[in-house]
Amino acid sequence: MNLARRHAGSLVLAALVLLSGCAGDYVARTHSLRGAYESGDYDRALSELDAVAKQDSGNDSLLVLLDRGMVLHSAGRWRESLQVLAQADRLASELDAVSVSEEAGALITNERRRAYRGEDFEKLMISVLQALNYAQLGQDEESLVEVRRVNERLRKMIVEEKKPYEQLAIARYIGGVLYEDQREWDSAYIDYASALELAPGLGELAEPLLRLAQRTGRQDEYERLLTRFPGLAHTPLGPDEGQVVVVVEAGRSPEKEPADRRVNSSELIQVPVYRERSQPARAQVGVESGPPKGAVTVTSLANVAAVHLDDRMGRMLAKQVAGVGVKAGLAAGAGALAKSEAVGALTFLVLSATNQPDLRSWLSLPAEFQVARLRLPAGLHTVRVEAPGLSTSREVEVKAGRVRVVVVRGYD
Repeated sequence: MNLARRHAGSLVLAALVLLSGCAGDYVARTHSLRGAYESGDYDRALSELDAVAKQDSGNDSLLVLLDRGMVLHSAGRWRESLQVLAQADRLASELDAVSVSEEAGALITNERRRAYRGEDFEKLMISVLQALNYAQLGQDEESLVEVRRVNERLRKMIVEEKKPYEQLAIARYIGGVLYEDQREWDSAYIDYASALELAPGLGELAEPLLRLAQRTGRQDEYERLLTRFPGLAHTPLGPDEGQVVVVVEAGRSPEKEPADRRVNSSELIQVPVYRERSQPARAQVGVESGPPKGAVTVTSLANVAAVHLDDRMGRMLAKQVAGVGVKAGLAAGAGALAKSEAVGALTFLVLSATNQPDLRSWLSLPAEFQVARLRLPAGLHTVRVEAPGLSTSREVEVKAGRVRVVVVRGYD
């Protein structure tokens, strides 16, 4: 009996250690950091992120880099963001080589005990943000490289890995903008058309499609677009006109929370599901002269995240069931060693208590990407963006025949 008690005590102590480690997880430790970030206090957010990084055992290294890159991006520190997100991209690739011992440990304890590798869509978002960083620096060629990376990665996921994903409309639309700026009219039309297919509610953002359909001699497509968008003005740009495309990174990305899933008549297993944290209002974008226009949501990350998580739900459930089997075996072994059914039962309860879903995610991402287009005479203009909790302006130099991209971050 004393031996059984010692086994039981050791198991309870081990469980407390494991559970205490979970209690201090990344989401909880970065709560204050997110408050600073979402209030626009980027210096404090970066300072707090430094403190979090010093406590990191290595399991949250990718999240530290992702959050740092996003904070720098939102602060307009484009070059620094480029460097940090490039590190995150390399680390994500390295972590894709799954550690067998790490996976075995997760079966015995829980998913939070392993290094965070990122959801598929989060890895794609690295390249989307890099494309926008390069665009802000006027490096269109480098920006297009990142857009192509997004589309190639998605093609591989869809075609080779048979995942039920779609192309990211925001990547396609930004590709169209960049190609148009470089006067590669055919490529611009193709990317705009792909964006429209993925996001049918583009509305007035479809304007360049009509212009470019005419310009590239796609008469049949032009006629169909005229029927679909009657009354949408699309006259060619004047010799002294340029364009501004404003990308509003709006709201707060969805957050994971635990949910019960029944895998048989008696077994309930907890898995992560996404909960929306905000439903951003439509931003209003304008210049010093003329009324503002409403931005259009091109991509909702809440929708994208849900699709990607649902795709791996079956694999998560299978892993959880396997974990239950491993823990039952360990519990039976402990009971046999102690010659006590009570010790076996206690062992199983203790091990099962550590069975918590991984709720980590890249929470500094926006909820959605909204876009507005402005056609303006060449020269300096002050572009204003207004939304609940967001009021900002940017001075922009518009050049004849060029398309300038402006990125703005809002949180409500």
